[in-house]
Amino acid sequence: MTETLSRRQAVSDRLTPSPSVTREFQVSGMTCAACSTRVERVLARRRGVSEANVNLVLRTATVTFDPHTLGAADLILAIERAGYGLTPVAHRRGAAAAASALASAAEDAELEAWRRRLAVVLPLTLVVVTLSLLRPHSQPAGWLEGALTLPVQFWAGLPFLRGAWLRLRMRQVNMDTLVALGTLSAFGYSCVELLSGHRLHELGGFAAHLHFEMVCLILSAVLAGRWLEARARSRAGQAARALGDLMPARVRVMRSVDGVAEVADVAEVEPGDLLELLPGDMVPVDGVAVAGTSAVDESLLTGESMPVDKRPGEELTGGTLNLSGRLVVRAVSVGEDTTVARLADLVAQAQGERAPAQRLADRIASVFVPVVLAVAAVTMLAWAAAGQLDRGVLAAVAVLIVACPCALGLATPVAVMVATARGARLGILLKGAGTLERNHDVDTVVLDKTGVVTEGRLTVVEEWVRPGLDAGRALSLVAAAERGSEHPVAAALVALAAERGVTTPAATDFTSDSGVGVRAVVESVEVTVTRAGADAGGEIPRLAAWTASGRTTVVASWEGRAQAAFVLADTIRPEAPVVVAALRDLGYRVTLLSGDNLPTARAVAAAVGIDQVVAGVLPAGKAAEITRLQGEGRRVAMVGDGVNDAAALGAADVGIAMGTATGVAAQAADVVLVGANLTAVPRALRLSRAGFAVIRQNLGWAFGYNLLALPLAATGLLSPALAAVAMGISSVCVVANSLTLARFPAVPMSTSPSAEADSAGWTPWRHTRPALVAAWLAPALLLGTFVGADPSRWIQVPTVSRTTSTSGETLQVTVGPLAEGEVPIHAYVFDATGNLAGDAVVHVVFGGPGGAVIAARMTVAGPGHLLGSATLTAGRWDTTVEAITRGETTTDRFTVQIG
Repeated sequence: MTETLSRRQAVSDRLTPSPSVTREFQVSGMTCAACSTRVERVLARRRGVSEANVNLVLRTATVTFDPHTLGAADLILAIERAGYGLTPVAHRRGAAAAASALASAAEDAELEAWRRRLAVVLPLTLVVVTLSLLRPHSQPAGWLEGALTLPVQFWAGLPFLRGAWLRLRMRQVNMDTLVALGTLSAFGYSCVELLSGHRLHELGGFAAHLHFEMVCLILSAVLAGRWLEARARSRAGQAARALGDLMPARVRVMRSVDGVAEVADVAEVEPGDLLELLPGDMVPVDGVAVAGTSAVDESLLTGESMPVDKRPGEELTGGTLNLSGRLVVRAVSVGEDTTVARLADLVAQAQGERAPAQRLADRIASVFVPVVLAVAAVTMLAWAAAGQLDRGVLAAVAVLIVACPCALGLATPVAVMVATARGARLGILLKGAGTLERNHDVDTVVLDKTGVVTEGRLTVVEEWVRPGLDAGRALSLVAAAERGSEHPVAAALVALAAERGVTTPAATDFTSDSGVGVRAVVESVEVTVTRAGADAGGEIPRLAAWTASGRTTVVASWEGRAQAAFVLADTIRPEAPVVVAALRDLGYRVTLLSGDNLPTARAVAAAVGIDQVVAGVLPAGKAAEITRLQGEGRRVAMVGDGVNDAAALGAADVGIAMGTATGVAAQAADVVLVGANLTAVPRALRLSRAGFAVIRQNLGWAFGYNLLALPLAATGLLSPALAAVAMGISSVCVVANSLTLARFPAVPMSTSPSAEADSAGWTPWRHTRPALVAAWLAPALLLGTFVGADPSRWIQVPTVSRTTSTSGETLQVTVGPLAEGEVPIHAYVFDATGNLAGDAVVHVVFGGPGGAVIAARMTVAGPGHLLGSATLTAGRWDTTVEAITRGETTTDRFTVQIG
C-alpha cells in the first residue's frame, strides 16, 4: 500500500508545476558501481537537490534541483572535488543529433584506446610467459622479463594506476584500486627479489621464481575484459540512440506546393515550411500532407507492419518511412518538439532512473571495494601465520583481482537501457526502470471500454427505412440535418452518407437540443432526429430489441411520423478478442471498466471474451475500482486513453496509455503505447517481464560470482592470472545477457500475441525460474572450470625438505621440484645461537643410475644461504649434503626420485 501511495504522489507531482528544474550531465572518471554510487551520493547531498540519478552505462547524471538555491556550476564544482568530471548536456535545436554523435565518438575513442593497449600487451605477455617457463631461475632472463613488464605495468596499466591515484587523493577506493594494488604487489615484489639476487626466496618469494608474467597475464585479462565490456556497452548505447538516428540530416524544402525543392539542413526547418518527400525518404518532422498520396511505413515507431495510406490533410510523424509516392508535407513540429524527440526524452528519463532491484546491489557495491581490501589483508596474514607467506601473497593478489563490483553495477542499468530502447522501437515507452519490476507482479489487467477495447467512434450497425421510401433519399435528409452538429452520432451519420456517396443538401433553421436531438429544414422538409422513444411510437418493428441491447438508437421523422431509424455502436477493435485471449493465456485476470450502461458494457465484454464487467462508473469511480481491487490483494495494470482515465492510471500499480491518449492520461501512465493497436498491451507486459527476468538473472550471476570467487581466491584455489580472466568474463556476461533483450520479437500485429514468444524462440515469463537458477549455477561452473584448469592446484610436483642438527649446528635443505631436468637446491645453515652461519660451505652430490655421479653447482646467496642446481635424469638418486662451518661438518643423506 505504501508503494501505491508513493506512486500516486509521483503522478500528482508530474501533473503539478514545480519550481525545480531537471538537467542532464555527462560524467567522466567513473569505472565501476562504487564510482556511480559515490557521484550520486555527492549530488544528492547538495542543498537544493531533490533527486539525482547516475547511470553507469550511459555515463550520465540526471539531477533535479532548485535553481534559486544552487546552479549547475555548483554541482560541477562538487563533483570535481570528488575526483570526477561533470559536463552539462545542451538542450537546443539540433543538440540531440550532436549529443548522439559525440556519445558515439566517445565510445569509439574508448574502444580504440583499450584495443591499442591490448595490442601492445598481448605479444609482450607471450614473451614474458615463455621466458618464465623456459628459464625460471636464469638471472639474465629475469632482467629481460622485468624490462618487458615495465611498459605493461606503467603504460598499459596507466588507466588503472591513474584512477587509483585519483581515488587515493580523495581518500576513496574503487575497482582501479584493486587492479593497481594487485599488479603493483606482484611487480614490486618481483623487482625487489630480482635486485636482491633472489635472496628473498623462501622468506616470502613467489614459489621459487619471479612473477613478472603474473603482472602481464593479469593486465592482459583485465584489458581484454574492459575492451569487451566497452564493446558491449557501445552496442547497448547504439540501441538507446536508435530513436535519434531515425531523423534524416538533410531535407528538401519548397517555397510553394508547385515550387522547386532545395536541399537544406533539417535543423533549419521551421514550422510552416513545405517539404518534399520522395519514395524511400524518412519523414524528417511531424507535419500534415498537403499534396500527393503515398503509403507510409510506421513500424519503426509503432510496431505496425502494414503501411498506412496518407492523403492530403492527414498527419505524418517524423521517423516514419515514405514508401511509394511523392508527398508534400507542411511542417508542424520540428526539432525537439517532434514526436521522435519527445519519445527519445522519455526513453532517456527511463534509462536514467534507478530500479528498486538495483538499490541493494548499489548499497553492496558502495562498500564492496573496502571489504575486498580487508579480505585480501586478512588472507595474506592468515597464510603468513601458517608459515606460507609465499602462498599468502599470491592468494591476496588473487582476491584483489577476482572481485568484480562492475558486474553488480551493470546488472540493472544495461538491462533497463536495452529494454527501454527496444520498447521504443516497438512503439512501447517504458517510463522508468521501476515499471519493469512492478509489471512482474501484475496479476490483473483492467481495460477501459471506450477507446481501448472499442475504437472510440460510433458507426451505424443496423438501420430501418419506412417501406416505399428510398433509402438514399432518407439518408440524405438525415445527414443534411445532422451536419450542423458536433455530436458523435451526427458524425457517424454524416460519415455513412459520405461512404455511400449520398449527396447532402444544405440545411436551414438548424437547432440542437442537448440530450434529445436536432431539427433542421432540408429542401423545405422539416427533419427531426431524436433518441429512440421521443416520438417514434410503435411504428418501428425492432425498436424494443434495439433499445434493450443498450445500443444507441436514433429515429428520423418528418411529415409527422417516423421515416427511418439507425442503430449505432462503438466499433470493437478487431484485435480485441485475440488480445484478451493472450492476456488470459499469460495468466492475467481481465476486467472491463466502462462509464457506459451495463447492457452495452456486457455486450462488448461478451464479444471479446471478458467475464468481469464494471459499468456505469464516473472517473472517480474508475480510480475507486482500482483501489478496491488492490484492497483484495491484486496487482493491477490499467489500460486507458482519455482524461477520465488519468486518475485510474495513476492509482494502478502500472498505468498503460494507448497511443490515442490525451496529454494528461499519457503523463499519468507508466507505459505509453505509440500505436493505437491493442495488441501492443500484451507485448508491453511481456517486454517488461522479459526485462525484469534478465535483471534478476544478472543480479543472480553477479552475487553468485562474487560469493564464490572470493573464497576460492582466498584459499589459494584460484591463481591471480585466472582470477583476472574470470573477473573480465563476469562483466562481459552481464552485458551480453542484457543484449539478448535487443532481439525481443517484433512480429506482425496480425499474429496472436500468445504465440509471439514461441515463434521467436523466446521463453515465456512463467518459465524464467530455471533461468534464474542457471544464473546462480553458471558462476560455479565457470570458476570450477578455472580451478580445474590450473594444473598447479591438482598436480603437485614433489619436493624433498630435510632438517639435520649436529653439534649445535642445523642444516635445512630443499631439493625440488623433482622433475627431470634442472632441479633447484636451497640450503640454509644455522649456528648454535640460531643465526645464519656466514662462513658456511655446502656440498651436494647425487649418485644415480648406472653409477652416475653429479655434483651440484652451489653459490652463496647470502649469509648462511646457498643456492644451486643439478641436471638429473629420471630415476633414483642417492643424495649426500655436507655443510662445513668453523671446522664442523654436518652431513645428511637421503634419496630422491625423479620422474
